[in-house]
Amino acid sequence: MFLQADLVVKAVMVILLLASVLTWTVMLAKSRELARVRRALVDAGKDAGQSQRLLDLADTPSMPHGIARDLFDAARHELQLSAGIESHAGIRERVQSRLERLELAHVRELRTGMGVLATIGATAPFIGLFGTVWGIMNSFVGIAESGTTNLAVVAPGIAEALLATALGLVAAIPAVIVYNHFARVLASVRGAMGDLSAALQQLVSRDLDRAAQDR
Repeated sequence: MFLQADLVVKAVMVILLLASVLTWTVMLAKSRELARVRRALVDAGKDAGQSQRLLDLADTPSMPHGIARDLFDAARHELQLSAGIESHAGIRERVQSRLERLELAHVRELRTGMGVLATIGATAPFIGLFGTVWGIMNSFVGIAESGTTNLAVVAPGIAEALLATALGLVAAIPAVIVYNHFARVLASVRGAMGDLSAALQQLVSRDLDRAAQDR
């Protein structure tokens, strides 16, 4: 059916096939990435919740690299820049601001690839519809040229149209499902990131209060 299709319909089918392959590729790669990131953030949040000082986290197994390490380094860097400043409230606000901006940056990075899924989910049905219209048009052209409505004349164009429609749905439906799934997983990752950020801010506040008492 594909080999006998019109050149335009063939192009539509190839585009939809590539879109489907891209959807599954993004799904496999993104699933592993988000699962790994969420697991690391949850582990880091547990370590932060059990620590008494910020520097206690430096050598924990959950802090060697990744988003957790970035958040930890941002909090520690702000403390170093604010050394000698008496206003602890100002230090807390700056640490919170740094962590919030860093969280947003990492969320934007984690969303990479999801735009492709949204585009495929939104456009694949219409690309398939274009192939459908083109196939039906070929059927009417065949009828006009042959002067007959014999099924043998009409069937090839209709078959092309139905195949293009089916491929459009095959590409679009998984893309929409996977996109919605990743949106929920990303919300969970962002929640774990927020929990870790809150735990780091608590450690910073605790360290500042200790420093004030020591003076």
